[in-house]
Formats: sequence, C-alpha cells, structure tokens
Amino acid sequence: MSSPVDLTALTVEQLSALLVNRRVSSVELTDACLDRIARHNDALHAFIAIYADEARAAAKAADLARGAGYALGPLHGIPFGLKDLVELDGKVTTGGSKVWAERVSRTTGTLANRLIASGMIVVGKTHTVEFAFGAWGTNQHMGTPRNPWDVREHRTPGGSSSGSGVAVASRMVPWAVGTDTGGSVRIPSAMCGLTGLKTTVGAIPTDGILPLSETLDTVGPLARSAVDAGILFDVMCGREAGPPKGTDARGIKGMRLARMPDDERQGVEAAVLAAYDESLGQLADLGAEIVPFALPHKFAEFADMTADLIAIEGYAHVGPIIDDAALPVDEAVRARFKPAKTKLASEYLALLQKRDRMRAAMDDALAGVDALLTPTIPMTAAPVSEVDRPGLVPSHFTRMVNMTGRCALALPNGFSPQGLPTSLHIVCAANDEAMSLHIGRAFQRVTDWHRRAPPFS
Repeated sequence: MSSPVDLTALTVEQLSALLVNRRVSSVELTDACLDRIARHNDALHAFIAIYADEARAAAKAADLARGAGYALGPLHGIPFGLKDLVELDGKVTTGGSKVWAERVSRTTGTLANRLIASGMIVVGKTHTVEFAFGAWGTNQHMGTPRNPWDVREHRTPGGSSSGSGVAVASRMVPWAVGTDTGGSVRIPSAMCGLTGLKTTVGAIPTDGILPLSETLDTVGPLARSAVDAGILFDVMCGREAGPPKGTDARGIKGMRLARMPDDERQGVEAAVLAAYDESLGQLADLGAEIVPFALPHKFAEFADMTADLIAIEGYAHVGPIIDDAALPVDEAVRARFKPAKTKLASEYLALLQKRDRMRAAMDDALAGVDALLTPTIPMTAAPVSEVDRPGLVPSHFTRMVNMTGRCALALPNGFSPQGLPTSLHIVCAANDEAMSLHIGRAFQRVTDWHRRAPPFS
C-alpha cells in the first residue's frame, strides 16, 4: 500500500478517511512522520523524546487490526505528539525541567489512556516551558523550540506548549496535545499558524498531568483546522470520534459576535489589528452581527490576576525547587513563581473571591452574545532575544478566558509583512466548545490561512 501524496501535509480528517478506506497504511503514515522528525527535529527542537520503535510497532498492529476488521475507530493508526507534562508509565516526564530530567512516570494519565485506546499513536513527547509557566515558549536549560515560520532568525514558538506548536506547524505530526492555564494552547497556536482549542475546566480529565494551577489547568488539541480540533475534542472527552457537530447547515447568520472595545486596541501590533478587522468583516459577510462590547474589567487586570493565581497554586507544587538556588531552574520561570512565597492564605482566598465576582461580571456583560472576538495575542512571534520585554505580553487576551472559566478557539487569520502568522480568538461561554468550533469552521470555509505551510522544509 503506498500513497503519492505527502502524508505529513494532511489533516486528521483527511488521514482518517485514507486509513478507513485502506488507501494508506498506518505504517506509511507513521514512517512519514518519523522521517520528518528525524530530518528536522535537531533544528526545530520540537520533541524532547521520540518513541520510534514503539510507534512503528503500534502502527503495524493498527494495520493488522484494521485488516482483520478490528479497527478501534476512525482515528486508529494516526500519530500525535504528547506534551511533556502528560504521564506515560515507564517514560520520562520532565515537565520541561532539567531537575526532573530522569523522572520516570509510574502511571499513565487518563487522557493519554483515552487517546491510546482510540488507536492513536504517541510518537514522542514535545517540549514545554519549565513547569508550564511561560507564554513565550522559551526554556533556558532544556532548549527553546524554533518557530518554523522564520528560517533565518530564532523566533518564539509560544508557550507553554511550545514543542506541540512547532511539531504540528512543521508537519512532524498532524496534531498534538497541549495544556492551557493562561493561554498555553492558544498562544503557540497563534504564533505557529495553528488552530488550538482551550477547553472548559473539567471537560477533559487532568489527572496524570503534572499540575500548575488546579483551578485553571485545562487540556486541548493543537491542530490544523477547526474540523480537526472538534474531532479530537470529542475523543479527548471520551466520546467516539465522528463528523463535526453543530449547526453548520445554517452557518452563522444571525449570530451576535462582540468586538473588543476600541481602547483595548492600544499597543497591539498593526498587522494583528489589520487581520482582526478583516476577520470581523468576513464574519459579518457570513451574516453575523458584529456588536460593541463593554469590558467590566480591563484585559490587563484579568491577566495580572491570573498570573498571581497561577504563581500561588504552582508554588504549592514546586516551591522547594524554586527556592533552591543550586538547582538548574529557568531564571525567568523562577522569577514568576517567587512572589507567591510571601502570599498569605487570606490573600489567596480574597483572590478567589474576586475571581468569582469578575466571572459573574463577564457573564452579565456577554449575556445575549454568542461569542467575543479578540486577537489571540497582541503581537506576532518575536525574536527569542527580545522576550520578556516591557509592555504587552502574549497572554494579554488569553488569560481572561481562564480566569472567567470560559472556552476559546484560536485560529489563523492572516500574516504580518514579515510572513508571521496572526490569529483570531473566539471566546465562548463555559462548556460551549461546540459554538466556538462552529464559528471557527464557518470562518475556515471562506478563508485558507489554516492551509498555509511554513517555509521550513
């Protein structure tokens, strides 16, 4: 069985159809992914560990099972990358930390078990920011993945799911698992030109995933389309993979989509704003009503509160490591955790109470609106040498979603003059992932940004 097409260029939806119809084998697909990883991972640094032998064995088993009529489902035999926060029994899980470079997992997370039970194949673990606390995607000691959209300069991949973003964008795998506590699925999706789904807390189990913030941690897919993200979301939730759900037949005509306030445009890169405005026009052309929106709190206030909450809850897990100056901890990450050391329990409880009030205020402000639209990030991918610069940060728009308990979809909507992706952020109510995916599919039916491939080859 052989295929004349480039299998690494195809979506999960397309690959599933080829596998189901036995026009391609899982061995061919897995070999294509592993070959691409072998060619490019040294330069791009997407994977921290590659399970080539195990992946090829699983692919052979998938082909035998499908040939015998025992396929586990439509995704049986599709490779993917797993963020190095997710436990796999017997494999090293570092959480992006050199301190845990030899930490062997003694369990497999529920999510990983679900994906494996669906027949999908883990080809390796992808890099992450240390302890998943950072939006640029840098890692001082374990290495920073390279954004494949710039072949000349090392640019930020976005974090904390940095390796997952680079692996999917560079066509090493058709999709990858990410986690999102303040934007860590959406930010690398934005910087790498992908479609990433931030799910509602509790929608997908997080046991067996190294924690950062118990009240904010979520898991989601980084993929190449909203269709793929929806298919994968179902499997990650424990449902059977199937065709996209939603009301696609009626499109988005009559939906009320809120645009961000004009005063929140300040400081956002011109190319990002131009792509955002064009996207609003395209959605209006599809029949949506674009309505004004008054924020009950500034995006910056949501972002600052989220950072405080993450630091406090994360410090409870890694405080002794952060406080030990002799241990090789990324200094930028150490600085993010440090303020939590002196926080009182009363301050933490007050923060949770303020969060609840801000969530209620946002729910009231968005009543009667199907989604809020913003840029996903205020800038395009920056040179690694310029990270942590003063001013707006990548998580400026994303953290509000985590703090208010909502879900959101990030999807590509244009390019800067330098050829770097921009991204649209579709924010919906808690547990309404179907709405964000529906709007995303409608947008991607009339645009082709998500089909573009980076110049790295």
